[in-house]
This record gives sequence, structure tokens and C-alpha cells, in this order.
Amino acid sequence: MTDLRIGFIGLGNVGSQLATNLLRHGVDLSVRDLDAQRVAALCARGARAAASPRELAAAVDVVITCLPSPAICAEVMEAADGVLAGLTPGKLWLEMSTTDYAEIRRLAGLVAQRGATALECPVSGGCHRAATGNISIFAGGSRAAFEAALPVLAILGQRILHTGELGSASQLKVLTNYLCTVHLVALAEALTVARAAGLDLNIAYEAIRISSGNSFVHETESQVILNGSRDINFTMDLVIKDVGLFDALARERQVPLELSPLVLEIFRDGARRYGAREFSPNIIRRLEDACGLKVLGEGFPQQMVDSEPKVPGYEVVPRRAACL
Repeated sequence: MTDLRIGFIGLGNVGSQLATNLLRHGVDLSVRDLDAQRVAALCARGARAAASPRELAAAVDVVITCLPSPAICAEVMEAADGVLAGLTPGKLWLEMSTTDYAEIRRLAGLVAQRGATALECPVSGGCHRAATGNISIFAGGSRAAFEAALPVLAILGQRILHTGELGSASQLKVLTNYLCTVHLVALAEALTVARAAGLDLNIAYEAIRISSGNSFVHETESQVILNGSRDINFTMDLVIKDVGLFDALARERQVPLELSPLVLEIFRDGARRYGAREFSPNIIRRLEDACGLKVLGEGFPQQMVDSEPKVPGYEVVPRRAACL
């Protein structure tokens, strides 16, 4: 529980779940989103609607943004009626979007000019874990900012890692999203080959799960692939954005990657074929269509389920541990 007044901007698939968790914990919450229905749903549970980002920022102690892209975040922050215009000394801005590390540093400089403090706090684990407060949070920024934000972060997430200086969390987030995407593409290939070979896909799922081939992605996304819904509330355009940020980081550092450009092209092709807003696990359709197969099992859930309930307390990994 925290006595801080919090404002939340960006009530998308993840943001709405995070904001709902704040309300469950009795937080004094103001919200802002272009989708009036999402705002109304939160207001029905006790939140207040803000007419603009500026109005929201002026009324709260902590501003949280969770937005689809760096460009949208910049607009929300820098517009005439944006967040920056409502910030005053002592306030805290938490950026929970997956964004570009250079952009977060630029915006943090503008926040500092207002006498406020910035902390980047991207989340990892999926919408199903955001809904239960079991999501992981990377926090980049000063130790003082991290400790000031910790009571809020402890409501929103289960595993909280202080990653170091501002920009470090954004870089780590796109790295982990890249790995997740590689696992998804590999699983699509493995499950399609299993289907083409006539293997029982329920048994194939379990064989992968108990073997060295297992991963978090398999235990979650493979289930909705085999159900056929492919619904993880994450779309191909977001994969392209996130992996693109990782690929750009590698090129900036002159690291000659081979898998990253290939994964990007696979998802760009998927977006061309099935639409940018298609669920990302439906990347398997490229293989299903090529082989004339349907990769489906029996008894799998339509949406991912969080199998790790929220437990009291929270884990904070010391900054030094990040270097071990």
C-alpha cells in the first residue's frame, strides 16, 4: 500500500492490468487514455479521468506511462498539454513502456529540468502476469529514484531488478523480448515438424516441457498455439518494434548479428501476410499454410494463465548483483 497519488497514462493490454492492480490496492489513481471505454472501465472501479496529460501530472505525485512506441511517449510528454507541462519539483515519472534507451535519457533530461525525477521501469512476463501482479520489472535510474518508486513497483510486480543507470533497463528489456521472439519462432518450427511427422502434439508439448528444450515461452505461448486461439494480447507490429530496437542497438555497437535480422524479416513477412495487428504466435501460420497443416492439440487454454500466484512481499536484487 502507498499513500502516493498516482496517475496512469496508457491503458492498453498491459497498462490496463497494471492500473487495475493499483486500484485493487486502494491507490488514489487518475487515468488517461484515448480509448474512452478503457477509461470508463477504470473509473467504474474508483479511478478518476484526467482531461489531459498535463492535468493528470499536475494532480498526482507519480506519473506512470505505458505506451505503444517511443514516438507516442514523446508526444504525450512534450505536447503543449503534455506531462512535462504539469510536472513540478519532487514529482516522479515512471516510464513502463518498451522504448529506446536514448529516448528515455532525452526525456529524463527534460523531466529533470522541471525539478522532477525519471525512472524507466519496463515490465516482462505478459498480460496474464500483469493481471495478477506477478510480472517482472526492470528499473533503470538513480538508486534514490528506485527506492522512492519501490512501494509502487512492489504493488505492480513480483520480481523487481534495479538494473543500474538510466537506459540500462530499456536495453535489457529489448534484449529479453528478442530472446522471447527467437524462442517463439523456434517453437513454431518444432511444433510444425512434430505435426508433419505425425506425432501426438499433446505429448510433444509435454516432452519439450520436461526437457532441455523447455522455456517460459513454451510453457505459455505454445499452449495458446496448440489451442488455436494464438491469443497473448501481443501483436506482430509490436514484435517488429521491439526486435527492431534490439537490432538497432546491435548495429549501433557494430555487433554482426545473424539471427536478429532473420527474425525481423520473418515477422515482417507475417505482418504482410496476416496483418500488423495479428497475434504474434500466429507466425506459425506461415508454416501451416506452406505445409497444408493445422498445428493443434487438445485441452489447451484459450488464453495464457498465470501459474505462479502473487505472494506477499517482493524481491529486490541489489545493484551489485546485476554485475555477477
